Amino acid sequence: MAEPVTGTLDGALLNPAVPEERTEPAWGAVVSLALGVFGLVTAEFLPASLLTPMARDLGVSEGLAGQAVTATAVVGAIAAPTMAIITRRLDRRLVMWMLTALLIVSNLLATFASSLSLLLLARVVLGVALGGFWAMSAAMALRLVPMRLMPRAMSIILTGVSVATVCAAPIGAYVGDVWGWRTAFMIATVVGALALLVQVATIPRLPPDGVASFRTLLEVLERPMIRIALLVVLLVASGHFAGFTYVRPFLEKVPMLDIQTISLVLLAYGVGGFFGNLAGGFMAERSLKTAVALAPLLIALAAASMLTLGASATIAAAAVAVWGFAFGAVPVGLQTWLVRAAPDQAESAGGLMVATFQIAIALGAVFGGLLVDHAGVASAFGYCGVATLLAALVVFAKGPKRVE
Repeated sequence: MAEPVTGTLDGALLNPAVPEERTEPAWGAVVSLALGVFGLVTAEFLPASLLTPMARDLGVSEGLAGQAVTATAVVGAIAAPTMAIITRRLDRRLVMWMLTALLIVSNLLATFASSLSLLLLARVVLGVALGGFWAMSAAMALRLVPMRLMPRAMSIILTGVSVATVCAAPIGAYVGDVWGWRTAFMIATVVGALALLVQVATIPRLPPDGVASFRTLLEVLERPMIRIALLVVLLVASGHFAGFTYVRPFLEKVPMLDIQTISLVLLAYGVGGFFGNLAGGFMAERSLKTAVALAPLLIALAAASMLTLGASATIAAAAVAVWGFAFGAVPVGLQTWLVRAAPDQAESAGGLMVATFQIAIALGAVFGGLLVDHAGVASAFGYCGVATLLAALVVFAKGPKRVE
């Protein structure tokens, strides 16, 4: 690795390996990445809305069919930090094309799956695509736009997540009910194919900048700002998933909402996430520390509001919408922070973030389940509030400094 030169950027040493900054943004390529993310998240969420007919058609229990989701998450956590290493000598646009092609293959395998083993294979392929795409998306954005426009580029890319979150489950459930669950995966295949066509047309040549390795991952971890950022990721993601995983039973038991109202509240969460993503990009361009700290602080306030005033249906619904807004803003700020902290190893930093996020999801869901089983659903929201408040305090105390 090249010797560092003088100067800092959010605590990271500037390095000759840092890719040369673009002067003109390649917005078409950025939009193509958003389409890819939309296709990936849509495919990831489909089993949640199609689990019952999938299980019935394949002749397995819903619990076994649900392992399709687990397989994707586990493989994604492994693929995220290793993708840059495996593909270290390839043009980065070829890598993104390959990952989107894997998305298409996964959806086709799911469409024609005749057994649980084939369905699980489809989801393993999706996990590779999902983990690799997520890990490399911020590094790609860094090479497609000037650094000052990074938050805006990440906001555009993550809009694909917000739209998929709002649309995938309800549309998947409707299509599955009318035309069958396989049709839903076939439509997802078409979405992936369209994303690939746009990517081929818009992403410029991006030769690899350096040679990533497992040693590189360790070197990136040695940077204080990276460790702080990953701690924040762990706190925010574990807190969020410990609490929000159990939002439906909370809404059923505390404000005692019916299923139709709960559906509307969850829709408000998704819509809030869409606008939170846009707001996160807007704030991160002006003050990265504020953007990164405000999101978990709002989640903590939403959890506290539900714990103390959640018996009111209006307050509970408003708190869930604010929660969605806040969580929608989380990835924009965190990914921008990590890229700025390691601009010379952005792919490795992105991989570490995705892996940490996946681990935090698992830890949060398991810990939240233990709390719910032994201390009631309110305890999971209590942990969520404490963890996200700690994350906000860490950012205010040790977070990214303004780059002039």
